[in-house]
Amino acid sequence: MTRQLEDAASASPASPSGASRTDASRIGAGALAGIDRRSAIDAVRLRIGMAISLGLLKPGERLPDQEDVALGLSVSPITARRALASLADQGVVVRRRGRAGGTFVADEPPRQVLAELTASPAESHAVNRLVDRRLLFECAVTHYAAVNATAEQLDELERLTRDMADSTDWSGYHQADEQFHQLVGSASGLGTAVDVYHETLAELYAYFIPYPIELLHKSNCDHIDLVAALRAGDVAAAVEISRKHVDILHRTMFMGLADSGAAAG
Repeated sequence: MTRQLEDAASASPASPSGASRTDASRIGAGALAGIDRRSAIDAVRLRIGMAISLGLLKPGERLPDQEDVALGLSVSPITARRALASLADQGVVVRRRGRAGGTFVADEPPRQVLAELTASPAESHAVNRLVDRRLLFECAVTHYAAVNATAEQLDELERLTRDMADSTDWSGYHQADEQFHQLVGSASGLGTAVDVYHETLAELYAYFIPYPIELLHKSNCDHIDLVAALRAGDVAAAVEISRKHVDILHRTMFMGLADSGAAAG
């Protein structure tokens, strides 16, 4: 994420982004050594539950429609539906019918249930390692994207920044964010190495939790600055923007936020 997200995380203990459309990279899929194994449904429950615990999703806040939750969290629609149904059964979210209906964060989610929806130390450690891996890849693909990106690719990247700016919730933002970073990888022209970069993105995105759209819009400033640097062919500036954009995840993804919350408590 960005400097703005880090500021929000440090300012309030209660207070990153897209990927594969399958459940292959879900939390606990076993891709990372030492990580706790979780079903896809439990992974979605954890991600939503942690966002509520950290104050990123507020009491009474309406969640996106089930299909958008699935797209925003990179899981199948049936996984999202079952996870939301489970959270509703436990009183974490409530469902309302009618024109103004939908799924909402409960006014007073059960603390005991939320306490159970917490990432383990092994998961936090694994995510930190994934961030480091992505950091290396991001700098490499950005370097070569600044050299090799076509005018058409740059125009598409710019369009995606507008899509993110126009997004009204975290789901729409995450979907455009996924496409943006995948395209930066493709624009590098690094061949099969891009596939490995995309796989790392998918693994890391499987851990992202919902964030307030206002902060995500601020994060989009990095994307806008990156496109400008790529258009100018400024390799050094583009790489530095990408480095900061990814490195901040160490402090703004859920492991950093959870640590802050624990210290404050």
